[in-house]
Amino acid sequence: MPREAEKAPALPDIPAPAALGTGILPCQTLEGLVARRVLDADPPIAPEQIQPASIDLRLGARAWRVRASFLPGAGVRVADKLADQAMHDFDLRGGAVFEKGCVYVVELLERVRLPRDLEGHANPKSSTGRLDAFTRLIADGAASFDRLPCGYRGPLYAEIAPRAFSILAREGSRLCQLRLRRGAPAMPHVEMRKLHDETPLVDSPAGAALIRGDRAAVTLDLRAPGGVAGFRARKHAALVDVDSRGRYDPRDFWEPVRPRAGGGIVLDPDDFHILATVERVRIPPGAAAEMVAYDTMVGELRVHYAGFFDPGFGYGPGPGAKAVLEVRSRDVPFVLDHGQIIGWLRFEKLAAAPDRLYGAAVGSSYQNQGLKLGKQFRPWPPDGA
Repeated sequence: MPREAEKAPALPDIPAPAALGTGILPCQTLEGLVARRVLDADPPIAPEQIQPASIDLRLGARAWRVRASFLPGAGVRVADKLADQAMHDFDLRGGAVFEKGCVYVVELLERVRLPRDLEGHANPKSSTGRLDAFTRLIADGAASFDRLPCGYRGPLYAEIAPRAFSILAREGSRLCQLRLRRGAPAMPHVEMRKLHDETPLVDSPAGAALIRGDRAAVTLDLRAPGGVAGFRARKHAALVDVDSRGRYDPRDFWEPVRPRAGGGIVLDPDDFHILATVERVRIPPGAAAEMVAYDTMVGELRVHYAGFFDPGFGYGPGPGAKAVLEVRSRDVPFVLDHGQIIGWLRFEKLAAAPDRLYGAAVGSSYQNQGLKLGKQFRPWPPDGA
């Protein structure tokens, strides 16, 4: 029988600084939690892991190939589920291949000791999502993926399921990220409208008409310059090293997607697409956003695997940044048309303004992006066909 998960001893609440309120914790507060070992790891957490409103999590040394995805459930440790579900384990210290179509679990280097007033929410990093490497956080006793309840204390694991390409990863590779929240940081509609009036959150002719409650709608761009509306992953491509940068010729892994003569594109089941929004997005310093599905009643498709938008994304003197979409249709072919609503950006407040913003200064790969593949690939050539 699986052993019950260890019950965490009560931890005192973190004293809230005077300027810290309800919301997503900014980078300087995350650094304080690292110093207090609320967020801990061996080797220690590096400064470059701390993003403006999240922390990158690193793969540990041990991985397991499992028969199927699983959740441990209340009172059960991930380690005990692995004893039943794992087919074999392997060492990541020298690097290892995660094969397309297989499911793996990796223990992460980071551990957490959350106080009673903080909860965690994880998501794949943008570069992970653009490789179609489906990655989710698992915790002891979890009944859902990507969530850490208030007061959770224990190890963290990542489930990794590459779908488009086989990938090479190693101990220390960063495939997912964690946000910590205090309270319910949803952005009130009045604040959303005020923010949009000051700095357009979505740059669109529809303007404020796209704002609904704490969300802003984004629409699909299928009229990109040069006629290339997106990219479709090739079925039989080589291995991708997740830690590489600008290494691969994109034509070896992707084929361009162009709209049909009558407009629109058809998504076939099991095809993976990189597309982009008409709107350029700006996330002001006091806010963060997350991409959420539009409505399954208008089509069974997934539009975004890596959903975090940090404060500063697209913000500043430039034109803003398009939201890049990782799109799959489910079960049946589905037609997408230019300008249709494809998703929503849900905005949340930060508990305090961050000390630094998303952008080149913190090594961000996608500031002011248009339609863009993952960082592992060189830019698509202008005449690439």
